[in-house]
Amino acid sequence: MQTLQSLIYTELTGAQTELSTFMDNPANLAAVEAAARLMADALRGGHKIISCGNGGSHCDAMHFAEELSGRYRNDRPALAGLAISDSSHLSCVGNDYGYEFVFSRFIEGLGQSGDVLLGISTSGNSANVIRAVDAARQKRMAVVLLTGNDGGQLAGRADVEIRVPHFSYADRIQEIHGMVIHILILLIETLMAAPVETIDYQADQLIKPSIIA
Repeated sequence: MQTLQSLIYTELTGAQTELSTFMDNPANLAAVEAAARLMADALRGGHKIISCGNGGSHCDAMHFAEELSGRYRNDRPALAGLAISDSSHLSCVGNDYGYEFVFSRFIEGLGQSGDVLLGISTSGNSANVIRAVDAARQKRMAVVLLTGNDGGQLAGRADVEIRVPHFSYADRIQEIHGMVIHILILLIETLMAAPVETIDYQADQLIKPSIIA
């Protein structure tokens, strides 16, 4: 019988392996950089980032938004991040229209051209996130997606997709999503603090293994 400590070690090793696989792919680092640049440009232009997801991804969406409106590591002005998490909105739209419309209706009401949607779905098949993307496109918003597996129905539908190609457990995907969210905030803060004309970094300069290890 496996001891509890050996189980702990096995889980940590699995997480470490998944992280190594993700960070060793230069395309993933480039995607994270591209997403951060897109978001920083929107914020610099007076726009906002709207985030959404279900279950654990819903918590990730809120985490991302509060790191913007609050802070990450250093004091700085609040940034415009908004998670679709108001319980009265979710219950109203879910009851009157169906749960697949809870995010898209919010975007129809509050999304504006120049805003960014951050949609999070470990499977890539969440019907309400798919509809959120459709609504964002109607509003001429940019779209960043955090997905997993093979990207599901959301594959190819974003301006930037950051995909964790893990096919066994959603929690392994969510662990990487959580780290990516922290890195996005770090990069956004870095980009927002720098004069525009000085920002000319490569992905390997912005995203170091020491940051995401």
